[in-house]
Parts: sequence; structure tokens; C-alpha cells
Amino acid sequence: MSGAVSAEGLTGDLKIFLDTSNPPPRATMEEMIGRFQAKNPEMNIETTVIDREAYKTQIRNFLTANAPDVATWYAANRMIPYVNAGLFEDVSDLWAEPEIAENLASTKGAMTIDGKQWGVPYTYYQWGVYYRKDIYEELGIKEPANFEEMISNCEKVIESGRKCYTIGTKWLWTASGWFDYLNMRTHGFDFHMQMARGETPWTDDRVRETFANWRRLIDLGAFVDDHQNKDWQQSLPLLVSGDAAAILKGNFAVAPLREAGLTDDQLDFHQFPMITEGVALAEDAPTDTFHIPANAQNKDNARAFLRFVVSADEQTLINNGDNLGQLPVNAKSAVDDDKFLQEGFEMLSSNSPGGVALFFDRDFPAEMAKAAMEGMQEFMVFPDNLDDILGRMEAVRKDI
Repeated sequence: MSGAVSAEGLTGDLKIFLDTSNPPPRATMEEMIGRFQAKNPEMNIETTVIDREAYKTQIRNFLTANAPDVATWYAANRMIPYVNAGLFEDVSDLWAEPEIAENLASTKGAMTIDGKQWGVPYTYYQWGVYYRKDIYEELGIKEPANFEEMISNCEKVIESGRKCYTIGTKWLWTASGWFDYLNMRTHGFDFHMQMARGETPWTDDRVRETFANWRRLIDLGAFVDDHQNKDWQQSLPLLVSGDAAAILKGNFAVAPLREAGLTDDQLDFHQFPMITEGVALAEDAPTDTFHIPANAQNKDNARAFLRFVVSADEQTLINNGDNLGQLPVNAKSAVDDDKFLQEGFEMLSSNSPGGVALFFDRDFPAEMAKAAMEGMQEFMVFPDNLDDILGRMEAVRKDI
């Protein structure tokens, strides 16, 4: 299909499957579909909402047997099984349209496999370092511009009797956020994605270099004690009490920190700093997406809907605080007047030419992610076990 088709006055059918089963996102999606319906009153739109966990087990079946015209899913390596199986439509034609090419550029890499685009993003949120601004000021330290400054800051925090970073690794994914950033800052986005695709051995010297950087923090005593027995929520009080100065986390941590009494004068945010000079700064920004199944019956209507979803106005509406409370992907959208969303939007839209990763357990195959995250938790407690840990991870990679 060539050329843009208006998203107004269309007729025919459109069948949409959603995995947004929790009440707020469900309402947000249904209201958005209602606005699309209002522009296309003659179109027959049928929406099916499936519980998110059930959706994950059903998606291959419905893409194969009874495909909708539009379906929600996730970007990057989570798309690969369905792209490889020929179950997602190539929508590179949409990404060739200036509106999309220019305004969604930050996520193009995450939507691209084999040089083609396979869907569009509708929301994401930033990860980064949330820190106690008042503690940094008390100790005379600033947001670090590079890893050496991060280490130097950490030494001053430890001298003051505090820990640099709170973390709870009882839920294993929290440790993998540190691996994502250390690996992408040491070697870049492309190397990280090669690892996610299983193309690089865990025993590779470059991987060891990433773990060596991590070990510098571990050996300093940067992380709170007993983190393996805390989940991420149980790690937050240590930031609130001032026993730790910072946390590496997604923006979802801000609401509970505010509820626990931290003010926006006390809490601030900075991008994870550069490690290797010249390596572009990639970010973790879990991205939710819409796709057109290859077996869809109404692909023109589906394309019109995808254009509507990613338009600046819709992105502003669905991502505002009363709805998803996350970040619009469209660089021309407006962002809620919230300092963390504003900083995240600026970082992802402007300051992150290095690509957007989805987070370790979305980017890596499930079996690999589980084994690797178990190894990362062990490494944080017993860093001398690294050879054994990498050997076990490598055995799983070979099996997969």
C-alpha cells in the first residue's frame, strides 16, 4: 500500500485484540477506540480484551487461526517469534511517512527486524537513576557525567555512612536493570541486542568487561546489604530514610516514593552516565506496541488505526496522568506537568541516539532471562563465582 489514507470517514470492519486488562489501561484504550469510531461512524469496530497473562499464551494461536486486524504486543526481541513465523505484517510503509518517521524516531530501532518495521509503539516509560538531591547537596556531589564520577560520588556517599544504591533482588529482574545499563554503556546498544539474540557467548571477554565494571561498584560496597531478601518495593524505604542515596529504577517507582513522603525537592533524576567514550547512550524504556497480523482481513483500516494511535494528539491524551501516566512516543506530543515525566521525555526524545531497549527480561528469551537473572543476583552476593556463573549462563545459551 502506498501513500497515507485518512483516518476519517472509513467504512468496513476492524477487529482489535487488547491485552490491557487492568482497569485504567483498559479504560484508556476503550476511550481511544471510541474517538477513532467517532471519526469513522460507518466502521464496524469489534474490541476483545484478554487478560494479559492469558494473552501471552494465546497470541500465537489467534494470529494463526482467527487473526484480528490489530493486536497489542511488545517491541524488539519480543516480536521476533511472530515476525519469523510470518504472523506480523510488515508496516515499513507507515514508517516511510514523514509524520511517523520524524516523530517516532526514538523507537524505530526497537520496531525494526531485518531492516523492516513490524508495528508501532503507543507508550513507554524511562529508566534511570532516582536520587536524593538533598543528600547529594549535603555531600557536595553532582549528577555524574561519566562512570568515574559515579564511582567518586559513591565513595563520598559511603564515607558518610550511607549506601550508594538501594536495590531488592529477591525479584530477579531488578539486578538485570544494572546489567542492561552497564552493558549498553560499556559496549553499546547493538552489542546488547546481539547478546539478546544469542549471538554472543556469555564467556566473551566483552561480557566479562561489563561484569568487571559492575564489580567495581560491588567491591566498593555500593549496594544495600541483604538485597537478595528484599523485593524492589521493600528496597524503597532505605531511600526514603536516607540510608541509601539513589536507586536505578523505572519511573513507576516515583509514585510510591512520593506516597512515602519524599518531596520533589528531595527526589531528582539523572540519566545513567557514560562509561565508554563515544558509545551512544541507549536507554531501557519498556515499550508497548500495536501490530497488524499478517492474516488480518482489513489491513487498510488497521493501518489507519495505527496512524491514529501514534498521532501527537492521541499520544498526549492516552499517556496523560489520568490515563496511562507514562510517556508519549511522538516527539511532538505534550507531556504532563510532572518533572520526572518531563525529564524522561526529554531524555528519550532528544538525548538518546543510542537506541531504546525494552528491559532484560523482555529483550532476552524467557529461558535465557531466567538463568541469567539468577546468575546476576548470585554475582551481586558472591562476585568471586563469576566464572561458574558465566559458564552456566553460556550452557543455557547453547541449549536455546
